[in-house]
Amino acid sequence: MAMFTVDTVKTHMQALGSCPIKIVGLRQAFRSILKSEGPAGLYRGIGAMGLEAGPAHAVYFPVYEMAKKFFLGGNPNKPAAHTIFDVFATVASDAIFTPIDMVKQRLQLGTNLHSLYKGTTMLMNAMDMAVHFAMCEAANRALNEISPKHADDERLIVHATAGATAGGLVAVVTTPLDMVKTQLQC
Repeated sequence: MAMFTVDTVKTHMQALGSCPIKIVGLRQAFRSILKSEGPAGLYRGIGAMGLEAGPAHAVYFPVYEMAKKFFLGGNPNKPAAHTIFDVFATVASDAIFTPIDMVKQRLQLGTNLHSLYKGTTMLMNAMDMAVHFAMCEAANRALNEISPKHADDERLIVHATAGATAGGLVAVVTTPLDMVKTQLQC
């Protein structure tokens, strides 16, 4: 929710042509939202996002952990397995997330609501989370190997660095699919 205003601007930028808003750049999108709706326009749909976050994550993490225990047993060093667990967990949580994401985007764009499962949300999120967790696990292992003596002392730094690196790389991979999803949901 902390990044919601950025998501609103991104959604407006991605809605080129197929929605009523025709914006090309970040600055133009931000100005257009402020001009047409004021600062509150940056937060249209935040309630839907707030309602989605709890239930979707409440489903995601237990499914992920159950899959991890069932398939990994005692060997956590299988990056491909983490990818599969993420896909299972993402598909389960997206049953909740997808319709609420549709509502959120429609509120952000000020358009009517139609089919709540339209778009590529599940595919994009499954790909996003699978790549993210696999990269995050690999980055964690790599960073811990650099300084194994201090791995426990530097755990927060290692997790934050691995998460940021994985998140940035995942954004590069999934942004084209996110663009398609927004166009379809419009």
